[in-house]
Amino acid sequence: MKPLYLDYHATTPVDPRVLAAMLPFFSERFGNAASRQHAWGWEARDAVDAARSQVAALINASAGEITFTSGASESNNLAIKGVVARRRAGEGGSGSGNHIVTTAIEHKSVLDVCQAFRSEGLDVTVVGVTADGLVDLDALRQAVRPGTLLVSVMAANNEIGTIQPLAEIAAIAHAHGALVHTDAAQAAGKVPIDVVGSDVDLLSLTAHKFYGPKGSGALFVRRRKPRISLTPLIAGGGQEGGLRSGTLNVPGIVGLGSAAEICRLEMDDESRRLGALRDRLLDGLMSRLGDGVHVNGSMRSRLAHNLHVSFDGVEGEALLMALSDLAVSTGSACASGSQAVSHVMEAIGATGDRGRASIRFGLGRTNTADEIDLAIDRVAAAVGALRARVGSSA
Repeated sequence: MKPLYLDYHATTPVDPRVLAAMLPFFSERFGNAASRQHAWGWEARDAVDAARSQVAALINASAGEITFTSGASESNNLAIKGVVARRRAGEGGSGSGNHIVTTAIEHKSVLDVCQAFRSEGLDVTVVGVTADGLVDLDALRQAVRPGTLLVSVMAANNEIGTIQPLAEIAAIAHAHGALVHTDAAQAAGKVPIDVVGSDVDLLSLTAHKFYGPKGSGALFVRRRKPRISLTPLIAGGGQEGGLRSGTLNVPGIVGLGSAAEICRLEMDDESRRLGALRDRLLDGLMSRLGDGVHVNGSMRSRLAHNLHVSFDGVEGEALLMALSDLAVSTGSACASGSQAVSHVMEAIGATGDRGRASIRFGLGRTNTADEIDLAIDRVAAAVGALRARVGSSA
């Protein structure tokens, strides 16, 4: 029997409505969207265009500002590498810039790119966060300067669920002529995103975090006021306006668009429901386990479906082993299996035993109140047993 799934940050199941929209494009509607000479290609092109509009509507962009990719990691790479290459060449900005800014809690697909640039001689500033997991805006103001090419800050954290003030971050960056990129993999489809209101220049997202298929994502690239230019990572047939060559994954793109449309229409109701379940989970753990439960990250500025907690008097690996019937994690799926304290926990000062004895609960569309109550029982029993074991051996 599979464990109860409470790891919706890692990935989500494809919504049956999304799957129904995708299926015809694997078989009877299998055309290549780049085939312009016949109806098979036209049909695929029209489906891609419709999905582009659906994704754009989710974030208040125009359809022409959406470039399809394989997911958020590729989008992050294209955004950061594309901006740096183009602006250092003197196109779309000052060629003299040699500086990028990011934060200590970004996904590895951002941090590793920045580290690679640092090894090539680019100046990289990694800004810290508060104990609540929010970007230190004063530190950001000190970091951004003339010659800063790009500021990259995630919209919502993939471990502790904190939501960043994108409009304030953009204002700080733009005051010095820097562009702003946000990794919205965890935020898109979960909280309202407005690229106009927040004034971000580039935004990454991926379908599989909001009930779409794996292997399908998008990058928003601002096309007006200002028009952003990128150097592409992949050369070839010139698809996606030359930004991302290669035959389009039409079924995946259709699924991405369908998932985006469902989230746009149902996001508010779903957030209220999941927020209530999250609060039920936290209240249950606190009442059963007392003061030895610590919430990591801000509760005020947080994804509704996220709860990241640490437990006093418990060893992290033993806790996960004791919860084998719950599908939970300690942090990012990209670093699962590691017992080291994550870079996110280190950034908020939750180190040592607190950092290791933590669990990320990611609630999702199929979870019920009964399942949350079961999770409370299982976690409370496991933590209680482990604490008793430690106490008896002391």
